[in-house]
Amino acid sequence: MSAARIGIVGVGVMGSAIAGRFLQTGHDVTLRDRDPAKTAPLAAQGAAVADSAKTLAEACDVLILSLNTAEIVEAVVFGEDGVAAHARPDLLLIDMSSTDPKATASMAHRLRTETGMGWVDAPLSGGAPAAKEGRLTLMLGGEEGEVERAKRVLSAIAANMTHMGPSGAGQTTKLINQVLCACNFLAVAEATRLALDAGVDAERIPAALAGGRADSRILQEFMGKMARFDLTPTGRIDNMLKDLEATQRFSVGLRTPMPLTNLVTDLHRMMVAAGIGDEDSAAYMKLFDFGKRN
Repeated sequence: MSAARIGIVGVGVMGSAIAGRFLQTGHDVTLRDRDPAKTAPLAAQGAAVADSAKTLAEACDVLILSLNTAEIVEAVVFGEDGVAAHARPDLLLIDMSSTDPKATASMAHRLRTETGMGWVDAPLSGGAPAAKEGRLTLMLGGEEGEVERAKRVLSAIAANMTHMGPSGAGQTTKLINQVLCACNFLAVAEATRLALDAGVDAERIPAALAGGRADSRILQEFMGKMARFDLTPTGRIDNMLKDLEATQRFSVGLRTPMPLTNLVTDLHRMMVAAGIGDEDSAAYMKLFDFGKRN
């Protein structure tokens, strides 16, 4: 596709990976983050840095949010000097945060009604490594025309994009994704601990199980990493807890029983309480080894 003018709000681990990929693929990128230290490396690669929501809105045709909670998204969009204050009908907002589906649907409706500006929820799976390689999986919610426009831009960072339905449907699908990932992460960590204790080379297990029913991307990417206690950042445990707690609230509203997810959520709370919430997913191993490693 031709180069697009892309604004990005939030350049943490994921936002910076997304911004870097857009720069690498020849797009015009403008950033905004409360922490100047996060934007500096990307500015050195050619990104512009906006000093206000107005400057950011004027510099882009597509505005991407990569934030932590629905409350932060709402403040960025509808707060004082927020996105809505400088909205225009031809500006498209793509929210790549992982947030509450009902809040997303409400905010999308409000933005369209008050400003005419489009909103697509596009939560992701694959983490920073996939973003850097342009192979993210995205779950999209929104109106058909807006989603198609978003896909043309997001094709630079994603290999798999599915329109799941109206606003909020993408976020619902992301919660389902997180249930599957969180359970799988803990299963792989537990299996890795068993392999290490039994004297089996855990780093050979992914190859041994490749193509079988136990195979998964998490197994292939993380068992070796867990066996080596390699905590190179790819995703944070406390971010997973945030999504699991959102899933609990959502499922209670639907009266959907989720006993396994509730157990996994409590185990995440234990890890965050133990002080490893800001560590990489490979630190799930510490749940089985708190007394031996720090």
